Amino acid sequence: MGKARSITLSTRSFDKAGDATAFFAAMLNRYDIGDRVHAEDATDLRALLARHDEFEEKVGTGIDGFEVNTPPQDVPQFSKRCFWVVRSDGTKIDFSIGHCLQRKPYEWPIYY
Repeated sequence: MGKARSITLSTRSFDKAGDATAFFAAMLNRYDIGDRVHAEDATDLRALLARHDEFEEKVGTGIDGFEVNTPPQDVPQFSKRCFWVVRSDGTKIDFSIGHCLQRKPYEWPIYY
């Protein structure tokens, strides 16, 4: 059995990646399709989104909030709902909990 992989966000830490997945999945399921995410949950979602490798693209003009909606039609349907970033210019873009929690590649130090 492998060693548990912890997840640390700016808002909270999880001993195991599975605990983080369960936390955000439970959050996602508290909302109905089309609901705006409450401010308390949005704080954790901002911290989660910071782990996304396309963070700048997802944030765009800035984050106005988050909502729960159906996934885009052009992506494989693993779920019937997902989080969406609501940008300050009114545009929206989806993001995946799983993608944000994936193991990040190790960055080797650069020696000169």
